[in-house]
Amino acid sequence: MAVLSEQAAGGRPLGIVVGSGAARIWGMTGAERLRRMFVRAGLEPAGAADPGRAAVIARGDWVIDESLLKAVAQRPATVLVAPGGVPVAAHAAAGQGPAVAELMAAGAAPAGLKVLDPEALSYNEALRKKEPPVLEPLTEANVRAVEARTFQGSYKGVTDIVTKYAWPLPARIVTRWCALARMTPNQVTFVGFLLVLAAFWLFWVGEYGWGLVCAWIMTFLDTVDGKLARVTLTSSKFGNIFDHGIDLIHPPFWWWAWYVGLQQTGQLPPDAGLMLGIILIGYWVQRGIEGVFMRRFGFHVHSWRPFDSFFRLITARRNPNLLILTPATLLGAPGYGFWLMGAWTAISLAVHVVQLAKAFMTPRDQVVSWLSR
Repeated sequence: MAVLSEQAAGGRPLGIVVGSGAARIWGMTGAERLRRMFVRAGLEPAGAADPGRAAVIARGDWVIDESLLKAVAQRPATVLVAPGGVPVAAHAAAGQGPAVAELMAAGAAPAGLKVLDPEALSYNEALRKKEPPVLEPLTEANVRAVEARTFQGSYKGVTDIVTKYAWPLPARIVTRWCALARMTPNQVTFVGFLLVLAAFWLFWVGEYGWGLVCAWIMTFLDTVDGKLARVTLTSSKFGNIFDHGIDLIHPPFWWWAWYVGLQQTGQLPPDAGLMLGIILIGYWVQRGIEGVFMRRFGFHVHSWRPFDSFFRLITARRNPNLLILTPATLLGAPGYGFWLMGAWTAISLAVHVVQLAKAFMTPRDQVVSWLSR
């Protein structure tokens, strides 16, 4: 990477903020937000340019998508220009930092630098979607609109139906409350973890109504913690492992506890043991298929074709399964809901097996995410 080569030559490039404003986004000033981005991009935040060091200079009165700033950090002798011709970030070589910083502060484009097109950098591999990155001036008048854009930009392009359609508005409100309260994503994840345990116990003793309340709140907080980490630029390796580890492990335990609760309340449906086996084995085999596809092709199976992305909305994961169990429980038939969840898991597993088989029968260079085209 370009940043690494510059480190070897003369230390990490500096990260310099020019320009400022009073508006705050997610509880941060524009300058504070940029300093967090500098650290995450491998730069050394500094108060002023050093003639002997390369530097990435960015305007603190603009909201720059993190992917755009990283692109500038990785590309020496470049300048990022917003629509309308305003230079918002530049990567200056050693000896040019002070002059470039002065020009950027005045709103003038430095000469001799390659102009980066924001639209050409629009695919986000981590979030599996192609979307115009956020690049907006930060003012008191538009801060809420910019927050809405950065929040929407933090959503994965491929997810389940609840996360995609039900949670965005309430999650944005709660995420903002958490950001203003200076809550960390890991604190939100820990509350979610306590709710995982509560739901497990309540399902185990057959208290399905209260268990579903805990489960749904947990799924909501599972959206909030990730969005809070992304919009406040506070994600970490530990937080990622903590959050995704909980997400990966807890669903089978919930479904097992649901089965035990049915036993204790005398509501086991026919073939309940078979359905439990299908649910547990089906869950892990589907996750294994996703891992094999990722290892082989380098992207998620649900990003391959439009159908795969559609099926991710409803595939037998936690939230779609809760959509089956909840109405069944409200109708007084938690056992019937469990049976339906088992049947849907079997169908979802069959779809995943076909997906993987078709991918391996397709020439490898033709297995490309439709979201990156």
